[in-house]
Amino acid sequence: MPDFPAATPRSRVRVPLRFHDGYGVDAELVTFHGLTDGQEHVAVVLGDPATGPGTTPLVRLHSECLTGDVFGSARCDCGPQLREAVERIADRGGVLLYLRQEGRGIGLYNKLDAYALQDQGLDTYAANTALGLPEDARDYTAAAQMLQALDITSLDLLSNNPDKADQLRDLGIDVQNRVPTGVFTTAHNVRYLRAKVLQTQHTLPLGELTPLPATHAV
Repeated sequence: MPDFPAATPRSRVRVPLRFHDGYGVDAELVTFHGLTDGQEHVAVVLGDPATGPGTTPLVRLHSECLTGDVFGSARCDCGPQLREAVERIADRGGVLLYLRQEGRGIGLYNKLDAYALQDQGLDTYAANTALGLPEDARDYTAAAQMLQALDITSLDLLSNNPDKADQLRDLGIDVQNRVPTGVFTTAHNVRYLRAKVLQTQHTLPLGELTPLPATHAV
């Protein structure tokens, strides 16, 4: 087992979640003491991870995206992925870890600077590099701490990103299966999604990367 300090639950509170499309579910939000990066990450416990219809909890590591999660930006697929993950995890039982790692870990202002470079023709990874920043600065040690504090050491991971599964396994978490998310495209994010497939081997079927009807674009 990798050597990192244990985290402990700090508080638990029930919160009724309500989304713009009318979907709602009650969740338990858990905060933590002792996370290695000092960030205020939150676990969103949905359904019953112990006795739900799936024998293994379904878990998503969702990195914070203010523009997509809150403002509904169509430049990424983060908002739709968050919405989908909450319902799928609630149906089966599991946890969504909401990780404060904006812009793949580079922060909000740097992400918006990268957007400006993308408008000049760079892809999302080249834009980060042009700013002197990592393509992806995220570290999932705190996520592993949170899972262990919740007594989850074996899981199915809801993600298209192989790096998340690889890092969790290196941190001693048994990722049994990686379950793909949906493909959420708009006219504004197809190039972004294609870059994720080509640059970091996200398991997004390129043949499905066609824009959604305008009524479903978010």
